[in-house]
Amino acid sequence: MFVIDHYPVAVLFCIITMLAWGSWANTQKLASPGWRFELYYWDYVLGILLFATLLALTVGSTGNEGRAFIADLGQASGENLGSAFLGGVLFNAANILLVAAITLAGMSVAFPVGIGLALVIGVVVNYLDTPVGQAETLFFGVALVVLAIVINALAYKRLSQARKTVPAKGLLLAIVAGGLMGLFYKYVAQSMFSDFTQPLPGKLSPYTAVFIFSLGILASNLVFNTLLMRRPVEGAPVRFKDYLQGSSRNHLMGWLGGIIWCIGMSFSILASDKAGPAISYGLGQGATVVAALWGIYIWKEFAGAPKGVSKMLHAMLLLYVAGLALIVLAR
Repeated sequence: MFVIDHYPVAVLFCIITMLAWGSWANTQKLASPGWRFELYYWDYVLGILLFATLLALTVGSTGNEGRAFIADLGQASGENLGSAFLGGVLFNAANILLVAAITLAGMSVAFPVGIGLALVIGVVVNYLDTPVGQAETLFFGVALVVLAIVINALAYKRLSQARKTVPAKGLLLAIVAGGLMGLFYKYVAQSMFSDFTQPLPGKLSPYTAVFIFSLGILASNLVFNTLLMRRPVEGAPVRFKDYLQGSSRNHLMGWLGGIIWCIGMSFSILASDKAGPAISYGLGQGATVVAALWGIYIWKEFAGAPKGVSKMLHAMLLLYVAGLALIVLAR
């Protein structure tokens, strides 16, 4: 299987993760205005499973290092399979709430608050589990990210006051999503052998871990998304009949969104061997900056904001970039 041999390459993979995780939500924006996020999300999950399977059967099954996908899957212990599967369940619970928050509050709010919080929790949890990197530099970078989250939330509050809307629901969903999102990566990382060139009995390769993770997403989606369709966060209940009546474009946007996200996840997991789980996850969550740029400058989610909000957004972006730079330097 393909593995990363050098830290700079791992950083490059993390940057690709950051771009993928920060851009997949554009596919939801590009779907038809009337296409509900609950319907979009079924295709999104299928896209994740499709790419995870394809990657495992190709680059995850070739080369002389590690262990090929089918052989790896056959020897895996139930404990490690369960750990990767649980990671998928936790991620899906978080991500479906994040998509709802995007619908209510926009990318430039849901990502900085939700994914920013996930970054903070994820870096701390993964560092305590696998302490790779200089702690002082790493956590100072995290502190700057926390400050950026606070500034973004205040900017959104001022915008909502000007528009005479209540920001509570969108912010609350983003906060809950972030709390769950910060935990899932740990369980996927724990299921794998730490040195990808040295397979351990019972442990999973990164490709097998991502595949089982995607099965956890699919299985939990049958429960989570069905409940949301019956009791949506906004609007009338949605029927499965509505999904079957969707256009090819709407379905394609969902599949594409899932594929883009899974590219990011796969690259982040592969990078964790040389970068360490805390740094790999933390840098990948720089997706917050990418998503905020999309939301602010392309989708104009802060158009007509009161005076001073623009400066707050620029300060938020600068703090995020500085925090991410420190996370990289921590290695």
